[in-house]
Amino acid sequence: MSAATGFNYAPTGQPRPVVPPGEFIFAAAYFDHGHIYGQINGLSEAGGTLKYVYDPDPARCAQTQQNFPGAKLVDSFERILDDPAVRLVTAAAVPSERCGIGLRVLAAGKDYFTDKSPFTTLAQLAEARTAVKRTGRKYMVYYSERLHVESAWHAGELVRQGAVGRVLQVLLLAPHRLSKANRPAWFFDKAKYGGIITDIGSHQFEQFLAFTGARAAQVNFARVDNFSNADKPGFEDFGEASLTTDGGASCYCRLDWFTPAGSKVWGDGRLFVLGTDGMLEVRKYMEIARPELQDQIYLVDGQGERVIDCRGKTGFPFFGQFILDVLNRTELAMSQEHAFLAAELSMQAQQLADAQRRRA
Repeated sequence: MSAATGFNYAPTGQPRPVVPPGEFIFAAAYFDHGHIYGQINGLSEAGGTLKYVYDPDPARCAQTQQNFPGAKLVDSFERILDDPAVRLVTAAAVPSERCGIGLRVLAAGKDYFTDKSPFTTLAQLAEARTAVKRTGRKYMVYYSERLHVESAWHAGELVRQGAVGRVLQVLLLAPHRLSKANRPAWFFDKAKYGGIITDIGSHQFEQFLAFTGARAAQVNFARVDNFSNADKPGFEDFGEASLTTDGGASCYCRLDWFTPAGSKVWGDGRLFVLGTDGMLEVRKYMEIARPELQDQIYLVDGQGERVIDCRGKTGFPFFGQFILDVLNRTELAMSQEHAFLAAELSMQAQQLADAQRRRA
């Protein structure tokens, strides 16, 4: 998968299986967004066995069948739900449809791993919370900007180890390449994608929670706009938001679809963490004019300055942890409430931004 286009960017790493072949059977369905390939890669590299693939358009499954020749293409989603051997279903449907699919998966006694954003409305979130409580199943989310980025994952480990002291502020910049001509119609329909903060903002809110250790937060400010795509009136190409966590840390993110045409990657994603004893910056996908570099952490603390090259070092531990969580019914990879709270806060910020835009 090319790093030039974000919609089909699917990281790969060294296989680090946590289970023997055949112990963890999963299926993949609804290939509406290219993140599904990253979801499949992560689970497979951690030892998962892909048994089935399904999409209403079978052609969208062709690449996965080439990469995983043991996976069987089925002609209905019910075939997956009816197989007791399938422990988990991963999917990347149209965002507005993700909750409905997840509720079916949970009702079938399986765990669900969906692309972000997991919901487009707070009503869907309420339904999912009720279903999780009733069934005891997992409704997990592929927040790939942390879970599938080695430098972002390692930065989280450093912060938890106290490398910067108490976290005071987290800043996130999340530019994306639009590639307008290659996007499906639903991508520009706000009722289907939920708005820019609900969508790509959910990544950032998840990182706010992860890096601050927060369990609650207050949205202070949010704004969205359509600066440069008047032909797509339902689209938002710019967004920003700020919040304060229950621990007092401040958080800010900027989201946009303005990655310049000359960039060799789909977005110059950056993360900044300020602490009482140090600061760090994560350059996730690129160094400007040095495209061979990515996954770099710049750390300054009481001992001096360091650059940490994370390429090929940490791998993607989330997926193995998550597989073990499914098997053992634990919450080591990510708690259910963390996954839901990130989505809830992003939708609350989206609502605030929408209200302010209507008043403008």
